[in-house]
Amino acid sequence: MSQLRFTAHALEEMQRRGIAREQVEAVLSQREQILLGRNRRTIYQSRIRFDGEKQYLLRVFVDETISPSVVITVYRTSKIQKYWRMS
Repeated sequence: MSQLRFTAHALEEMQRRGIAREQVEAVLSQREQILLGRNRRTIYQSRIRFDGEKQYLLRVFVDETISPSVVITVYRTSKIQKYWRMS
């Protein structure tokens, strides 16, 4: 994604949850999965390790129906199996 905006909510949640912008951009450019979410939002997700420790699923919710695309929210979860989709 060449052009991308972040909502204030997404930036606040990234800071609160200790998620760096670089990690979000890495998921967007090298995602492992793309899912369709509610309200036609796209969910990009990848498994990553935070601080070299436990593996988490980083999920990035993007509204691509507008230009430039907007990151709505971001979070990490240890419940990988809950959200991971097998092909």
